[in-house]
Amino acid sequence: MKILVTGGAGFIGSHVVDRLIDAGHEIVVLDDLSSGDEKFITTHAGKERFQFHKIDLLHSEITDFFEGVDEIWHLAANPEVRIGAEDTKVHLEQNVIATYNVLEAMRTKEVRRIMFTSTSTVYGEADKLPTPEEYPTKPISLYGASKLACEALIGAYCHTFDLHAWIYRFANVIGRRSSHGVIYDFINKIRSNPKELEILGDGNQTKSYIYVDDCIEAMIMGLKARGENRVNIFNIGTDDMISVKRIAEIVCEEMQVSPKPEFKFTGGKRGWKGDVPVMLLDASKLNKMGWEQRYNSEEAVRKATRDLLGHIPRT
Repeated sequence: MKILVTGGAGFIGSHVVDRLIDAGHEIVVLDDLSSGDEKFITTHAGKERFQFHKIDLLHSEITDFFEGVDEIWHLAANPEVRIGAEDTKVHLEQNVIATYNVLEAMRTKEVRRIMFTSTSTVYGEADKLPTPEEYPTKPISLYGASKLACEALIGAYCHTFDLHAWIYRFANVIGRRSSHGVIYDFINKIRSNPKELEILGDGNQTKSYIYVDDCIEAMIMGLKARGENRVNIFNIGTDDMISVKRIAEIVCEEMQVSPKPEFKFTGGKRGWKGDVPVMLLDASKLNKMGWEQRYNSEEAVRKATRDLLGHIPRT
């Protein structure tokens, strides 16, 4: 198949590209490199069945790139949850409007299949843990609201224009090539000052963390749902959680910091406005299809820390 991947030079997107190329597909990557890095996909440069175009989905004409494409993997988005409290337009433009532009290009070129990466934050502060896909969606961040709006747009386009969609609501995805998030931040903070580590909130925020390879396998498994549903929604996450304080301890252990830095908590149960303190997704729909995690949250955090220690440049 010919597959177009938006955000294909990003953290998760580049892993998707690797997997799809290994499966023999022809790949077209669109990425503005605002949060991605071309080096993540350089191993594919020059391959006959691979194209990369530095494109802004907001301000560039993208329709022609959808010609002859069989399906879309739409991963392009602004992933910084915190920024929404400072700039209210970021997630509207880079997530919602960008998704609209992708859907319009699909409609124009009659591309019928889309895979979309959503987020656990669409549920907000769920009372039910683990949280199933059927749980009411009540996001408390502009990021979560933007992703839910994208889901709604995709669903409407599917029913109006005879498309099919696979929507994946992620827990925290971690691993090699990540360029943001708690592990990335802790490593940089400790390198800057090994005597003290600032931890946002009270450190008791407890969530599911999934290793990127497990996440990609789950997405591939979800594609086996090829029934009558126009929109297929799946949670992707581990069956356990880990606290931010424990993540800090693991990072210190892997960096072999001695003595351990003093933890300085900013206070409150949230790390930032819109932060969901406790998150655990019910991924049993994918489990019943045959997907199983290889790493629990703590194992994923330790593996991701080792990955990043070898790749984050020292300043």
